[in-house]
Amino acid sequence: MSEDESSPAERAADEARKQIIGCIDNRQSFLLEAGAGAGKTYSLIEALRHLVQKDGLQLLRRHQQIACITYTNVATEEIRSRTDGHRAILSSTIHAFCWSLIRGFQPLLKTKLLELAGWPERLAEVDNLRSRTIEYNLGYPVAKRDDTRISLGHDDVLQLTVALMEQPKFRKLLVARYPILLIDEYQDTNAAFANSITNHLLDHGRMLIGFFGDHWQKIYDDGCGKIEHEALRTINKEANFRSAPIIVDVLNRMRPELPQEVSDPHAAGSVAVYHTNSWPGPRRSGINWTGDLWPDVASKYVDSMFERLKNDGWSLDPKDTKYLFLTHRILAARQGYSNLLTVFPYADAVIKKEDPHIAFLVTTVEPMALAYEKRKFGEMFAALGQEVPQLSGRDAKLEWTRDLQRLLRLRQTGTIGDVIDYLKQTHRPQVPDNVEERENELVARGSESISDENAPINILRRLRGVKYQEIVALAAFINDKTPFATKHGVKGAEFDNVLVVFGRGWSKYDFVQFLERAQSPETVPDDEMEMFERNRNLFYVVCSRPKKRLAIMFTQHVSDAAMRTLNDWFGADAIHALEVPR
Repeated sequence: MSEDESSPAERAADEARKQIIGCIDNRQSFLLEAGAGAGKTYSLIEALRHLVQKDGLQLLRRHQQIACITYTNVATEEIRSRTDGHRAILSSTIHAFCWSLIRGFQPLLKTKLLELAGWPERLAEVDNLRSRTIEYNLGYPVAKRDDTRISLGHDDVLQLTVALMEQPKFRKLLVARYPILLIDEYQDTNAAFANSITNHLLDHGRMLIGFFGDHWQKIYDDGCGKIEHEALRTINKEANFRSAPIIVDVLNRMRPELPQEVSDPHAAGSVAVYHTNSWPGPRRSGINWTGDLWPDVASKYVDSMFERLKNDGWSLDPKDTKYLFLTHRILAARQGYSNLLTVFPYADAVIKKEDPHIAFLVTTVEPMALAYEKRKFGEMFAALGQEVPQLSGRDAKLEWTRDLQRLLRLRQTGTIGDVIDYLKQTHRPQVPDNVEERENELVARGSESISDENAPINILRRLRGVKYQEIVALAAFINDKTPFATKHGVKGAEFDNVLVVFGRGWSKYDFVQFLERAQSPETVPDDEMEMFERNRNLFYVVCSRPKKRLAIMFTQHVSDAAMRTLNDWFGADAIHALEVPR
C-alpha cells in the first residue's frame, strides 16, 4: 500500500516508528507515549527487531543482551514469540529480571534485608544468617528457624534491587550485561525502581533506554505514572487502530494533548451516556456512598438500560459485550458474593484480596480445586507452589483423592469456616501462617464479645459464617471467568461492545467529582491530584476498550458541572435520562 493509500492511523504510526528508529540509531533514550489502541506493543516489537538486526550479532559476541521488561508472564511470552526467541533478547517480568540481577549478591542481600520493613522481626529467631541461602520462588516472605533458606516476597525483590542500584559495582555489572533496556507499560513500573533507573542510568548515559506505555493508563497504586527527564526524548504515537471514529472523537475531546488518527474513517459505531437523575426517592449517604442509589433501585435502572440497549440493536451476549460494573454492590449482587461485601468495612478487602483469608481461598484453594476437578494435576500442584510429588503407593493416592473429594463437597455445601477448619486438618493445601494465627486468636477468645463491629475478630466471625459458594463466585469474577470484569482485568483488552456502570462504594474513586474537575485540572489541590489522576485514568481506560459501541451509565447523581463535561466529551445527543423504574 502506498502512503497515499494508507490510513490516517498508519501514517501516524509510521511517523512514530521513524522517530523510534532515529533514537535507536543515535543512541538517544526515549519514551513512547502511546494512547489506547495505538499499537504500543507493535512498536515495541518493531524496536526489538531493529535492534537485533542492527546490534544482535555484536551483542551475542560480547555475551550481552537487550533486556525487555514486561508486566506479566503473558506479555513476556508474546514478546518471545514475536521476536522468534532471539538469543540477544531477554524478555522477562520485572520481578524475574530483578531477581536475576541480585541473586548473586548473597552477602549484600543479607545485609540489606535487615533494613527492610518486617524483616528484622522475621530474622530475630533465625540462627546464623550468614549460612542461609536467600531465594525467591514463593512470592511471599518466609524465614523459619529449621530451614536453610530464606524466601523473599515480590516487594522485597524490588526493594533490594533499588538498594543495590546505589552500588557503583552493581550498576557497572548491570550495564555490562544489558547495554539496552526496554520497559513495557512503563507507567505501571514500580515507582522506586523507575526512579532508580532514571537517577542512576539515564543521568550518565550509561544505557540506551526505551520506555513504552501511557501515563493515562496507569491503574496500579505503586506505579510511577508519568516519567519526565531531560535525557529522554518523548515520542507521541498519535494513532488508534481499535475504535470506531465516534469513540476516538470522544477520546480526543477527553485528551486533546494526544490526538489520535483512526484506522477506518468510515467505520460505524455509537456512544451513549445514561444517568439516573430522574430518581425521586432517597439516595445513599456516607463518606463513600453519597449520592448513589440503593442497590435494589440501581439494579432496576440497570435492567432498564439493558432493555434500551437491546431495542437499539445491541447484542448483550457476553461474547459480544463486556460489562464493567464499577460499583461494588450491584456487581456483587449479580455475581453472587453480596454477603462477602457486608462482612468488611471496605470492599478492597474482598476485591483486592487484602484480607488474608480471602487471598488464600481465592489465590490458592480455588485454582487448586478447579484444576483437580479437571484432572489437571500439574496445574493443581502449580497452584500450591509445588512440583508434582511422587506418591508412594495406592494408600497415598487414595488419601489425596479422599481429602480433595471432601473439599469439593464442602465448597458446594459448607461455609468459609467449614472449609478453613477442614484444611487445617488435611493441610491440602497448607493454611498460611497469617490465616492460622487469626484462627487461633478466634479460638482463644471463644465467645468473648467486642463492641466494635469492625474489630478484626468480629470481621473473622462474620466471614466464617458466609457460604463458601460466595468465594467460588468471587474467584470466578476476579480471575475473569465471567462476562464481567475488574478494572485491572480490562487493561490492554479490547471488545466489540463495552457497557460501563459507574457508582460509588470505592474509597479511592468518585467519578462525578472527577468530571466536575476535568475541565480545569489545574485547579485541583496538590493533595488531591493523585485521586484525580486515578479517576481520570480509569475513566479513560474503560471508555477506550470498545471497537464499535460504548455505553456508560451512572447510578450516582450527576451534578450540573459533571453533566457539562459529559456534554463536551460525548455530545448532548448521546446523553439520555433513564425513566424511573417500576
